[in-house]
Amino acid sequence: MTSLDDLPVRADLRGKTPYGAPQKTVPVALNVNENTHQIPEAVAHDIVQSLVVAVLGVNRYPDREFAVLREALADYLNRDLVGDQRLTAANVWAANGSNEVLQQVLQAFGGPGRSLLSFEPTYSMYPLLADGTGTGWIAEGRDEDFELSPDTAASAVRRHDPDLVFLCSPNNPTGTPLSLETIEAVYDATRGMVVVDEAYAEFAPDGTRSALTLLPGRGRLLVSRTMSKAFAFAGVRLGYLAAAPAVTDALRLVRLPYHLSALTQAAATAALRHSDEMLAMVDDIRVQRDRIVMRLTELGYRPYRTESNFVLFGGVRDPHAVFTALLERGILVRDLAIDGCLRVSAGTEAETTAFLDALAELDSTA
Repeated sequence: MTSLDDLPVRADLRGKTPYGAPQKTVPVALNVNENTHQIPEAVAHDIVQSLVVAVLGVNRYPDREFAVLREALADYLNRDLVGDQRLTAANVWAANGSNEVLQQVLQAFGGPGRSLLSFEPTYSMYPLLADGTGTGWIAEGRDEDFELSPDTAASAVRRHDPDLVFLCSPNNPTGTPLSLETIEAVYDATRGMVVVDEAYAEFAPDGTRSALTLLPGRGRLLVSRTMSKAFAFAGVRLGYLAAAPAVTDALRLVRLPYHLSALTQAAATAALRHSDEMLAMVDDIRVQRDRIVMRLTELGYRPYRTESNFVLFGGVRDPHAVFTALLERGILVRDLAIDGCLRVSAGTEAETTAFLDALAELDSTA
């Protein structure tokens, strides 16, 4: 039987491993930062009706420029922007999940002989996307408690002179927020493209300024978002970014023809019509996240600062044993191989209660 080693795989991919978050059927899955709240039923019916209309036209290719969706995404982002910060459809790009958005960015601005810098621990897909596009991967460390100061970030940029910098804000897997001052310092220190990955931006405290506010006058700055998290749309696969129109022109050079299906465009556009209803669940998720932080502290763990929909917590004597014990109780969290740490997503009230009660029970029997 032919094995992977027998195939003429690119030399730089040999020995690599694919993305591999555990996929298990359990009563309480809190391991991949999903929004565990279902879409409101009335919204779901409207989305289905939009899909019915779209299906009647699937004998034709979809709109290659997904103009209606881009306009809807710009309108959504403009809710928190004023004046020259406001975006038009020309500033917006979308793809099948933010991973594909980032892949297209690397295809356009990375590649052989070019490099991508980020700060670990961070989103595990960044080095995989770099590998897939032949882009050199450079990993620098963070400050204490997984923070990232302007000086630390800018110094690393000047030291390595990368072609791209990826900044995750809030950071995955730590939940750490990133200051606009750090983003500005990185931008000013580099000649390359700076991508701020705001996949979890909607879970930040009300009034938090997005990196979107920094876009005017910064043609090398890109801000990536997703509908997977706050919009509970992980299964639809819709990611997007905002940037100068010249950036979207560059991404057209590498995107596949008609890369967003008519069904994806219809579903996402319909969901955006109901953004207020879709985002209503965010407040509950933040309540459960803060509840997790408070209870973990009471149990003697060390939850790290988070503005996402998950909590990384330290003080775990044997993370693998705790992970396994929770799994035996039907609760799936994430063991990220960060020393003494586990990560848990904020679920519904019932799911969060199940996790916290199980963890307290393990502590009482330890």
